[in-house]
Amino acid sequence: MDAEPDDSQLMLRLQNGEDTALNQIMTRWQIPLSRFIFRYVGDREEALDLAQETFVRVYENRHRYRANAKFSSWLFTIASNLCRNHLRWVHRHPTISLTREEGDGGSANAADRLPSLGGTPFDAAESSDTARCVKESIQSLPHDLKTVVLLFEYEQLSYEEIAGVLDCSPKAVETRLYRARKILREKLGSLVHR
Repeated sequence: MDAEPDDSQLMLRLQNGEDTALNQIMTRWQIPLSRFIFRYVGDREEALDLAQETFVRVYENRHRYRANAKFSSWLFTIASNLCRNHLRWVHRHPTISLTREEGDGGSANAADRLPSLGGTPFDAAESSDTARCVKESIQSLPHDLKTVVLLFEYEQLSYEEIAGVLDCSPKAVETRLYRARKILREKLGSLVHR
C-alpha cells in the first residue's frame, strides 16, 4: 500500500495539471483551515466561505508555490490575508443581519450554547461568559497579534511556521505572542480574580 502523498507532492501534482490533487488537499486541510478562519472572523458561514475562497486562491496561485516552502505556512498566509481583508471590508460596510437572533453575534455554535454535563447551572453560565470574553478579547487584537495567537495556541504551528505566514522572523513571532498574551492578561484579568 502506497503512503499518502505529502502536501508538497500534492501541490507539484496540481502544478502539473492533476486538478484532482486539490481534492486531497481540501480534504486534508478543510477542518483546520475553517477552524482557524472561524476563530479569526467569528462567523461560521463567513468562515466556510473564506475557507473555500482560500482553496480557490491555492488553485489560482498553484504555480507560485515552491516545494521547499512549508505548505501549511503558505495556506495560512493566504487565509490570514483573506481574513484581514474581509474584516476591513465588514468594518467599512456594516450591515444588520436579518437571520440571526438578537445577541447571537453569529459566532455561537451548539457547543458554546450547551451547558457542561458536570457542575451547576451557575458554573455553566460562568464558563460560557468566560469563553465569550476570551473570544471577544482575541477578536479585538490587531491582525498580527491575533494571527500569532490563533496559529500558535489553536493550530499548534511552530514559531518558524508562523514566521512564514507573517513574513517575519521566529523571534518576531515570539515577541508578538508575548505582547498578545500580555494584552489578553490585562483584558481578562478580572476573570482570573473572580
